[in-house]
Amino acid sequence: MTYVLDQEQLDAIEGVLEEDFMDMGVRCVFLIDMAGNVIASQDSGKMKHDIYSLAALAAGNFGAVSTMAKIIGEDEFSLLFHKGKKESIHFSKVMKDFLLITIFDQDVSLGFLRLKVAEAIKEITGILDHQMSP
Repeated sequence: MTYVLDQEQLDAIEGVLEEDFMDMGVRCVFLIDMAGNVIASQDSGKMKHDIYSLAALAAGNFGAVSTMAKIIGEDEFSLLFHKGKKESIHFSKVMKDFLLITIFDQDVSLGFLRLKVAEAIKEITGILDHQMSP
């Protein structure tokens, strides 16, 4: 399915990302499509990583893990989490065509982050369902 987003939709999505994640100390959060294109992003100013390269690799990683899920009899794994010494990354599927990727450090609780991700996905899905033109 092809999607067309207008500026109002992009602003609404970026507003969700800012409101739900920046105040809790997340370094960066971005919404990508399954091809690895960045749709919307918010950054704390502490990010020094190339999110465009990360987005492309994240889409590939999610695709590989989805294939592994099918091999073991699962339809999919709807989220992925990689823990690092300094930073961690959390991937969560939004609808069938998007991923929400969050990069955070040790100061952010994974449980609280997962709660905020679930809330943000509901809001983003509402924006995409009600305003997007297929």
